[in-house]
Amino acid sequence: MQKARLMQGNEACAEGAIAAGVRFFGGYPITPSTEIMETMAKLLPQVGGKFVQMEDEIAGMGIVLGASLAGVKALTASSGPGISLKQELIGYAAAAEIPVVVVNVQRVGPSTGQPTSPSHGDIMQARWGTHGDHPMIALAPWTVRECYDAAIQAVNFSERFRTPVILLMDEIVGHLRERVVLPEADEIKIYPRRKPKMSREEGYQPYRSDDDLVPNVANFGEGYHIHVTGLVHDETGFPSGSAKITEEVINRLHEKINRAQEEVILYDEFWLEDAEYAVVAFGGTARTAYEAVRNARARGLKVGMVRLFTIWPFADAEIAKLSKQVKGILVPELNYGQLVHEIERAVAGRCPVKLLAKYNTEIFTPQEIETAITEFCK
Repeated sequence: MQKARLMQGNEACAEGAIAAGVRFFGGYPITPSTEIMETMAKLLPQVGGKFVQMEDEIAGMGIVLGASLAGVKALTASSGPGISLKQELIGYAAAAEIPVVVVNVQRVGPSTGQPTSPSHGDIMQARWGTHGDHPMIALAPWTVRECYDAAIQAVNFSERFRTPVILLMDEIVGHLRERVVLPEADEIKIYPRRKPKMSREEGYQPYRSDDDLVPNVANFGEGYHIHVTGLVHDETGFPSGSAKITEEVINRLHEKINRAQEEVILYDEFWLEDAEYAVVAFGGTARTAYEAVRNARARGLKVGMVRLFTIWPFADAEIAKLSKQVKGILVPELNYGQLVHEIERAVAGRCPVKLLAKYNTEIFTPQEIETAITEFCK
């Protein structure tokens, strides 16, 4: 049996990625994500993996894409301005359908901001930070153990859909230490790298998709003729200027995620059976919100909570359902207001939505959220 350990969120993230089969890390140190890099540098050589510190964040993103195309599950980690620098190659990964995980341990911004302070300022960047039109998967863990599990889930989603996945952590969870019992290796479900189902002689085309709309692109060095480009391409992988193919490719990139929303959109519900009001929270703030809602319940207030694990694609159906049940929704965010706009869109006027924003480098206290709940319930 696995023994209980005292672990940091960033350490758990790195160990989860390795458990999921990640064998390559390329990146550049940046607070508050650096412990992921340090843990990878220590552990990857022990399992036959490779660690490379690059000269900057752009190179760190480029090298993990190259590693992934060569058949190795790959991960990079950064924060704030480092994620901004990676955006062009994240868009490239989406277009070329390269599986890779990008960890963003969020901090207060913009620019260099407050490097050691917690924030949720990159919620919209995770979805809309890159150029062009494509979907994005982003996951936000709220415990140290879930940092481990979320890393595994992020790797699995990236391999399952051949797409970049953003692991949208925050400084609270990344630097938090908790007692953790990790699962045994045989308890972990790992999605393997997709493989071609036919030979070149049988007419193999790298970007011909399966029934799930995801292609089985061969790894470089395995004898297949492969061409990878950021340009819109046909099934051969070579660029195409066709209007018809352009439309088909962009539709497929979206639809391969859209048709799997029940698989991808994950969340928790608490005390919703008789709730008249609800709190919707995520990441480190969800920990505080949980305590606040529990305290409010103890005082007789009928308030429930939804904790979003999947941030993108957004849980439109769940929030729409919630808005038909409650009289109002409170949204605490460590930013000026980002996810609240998606919640307002999904609610579509069925009930009031109130933002509780904080962006002064400090985390919420349970009392702050509880006070907001009390005022909202009047």
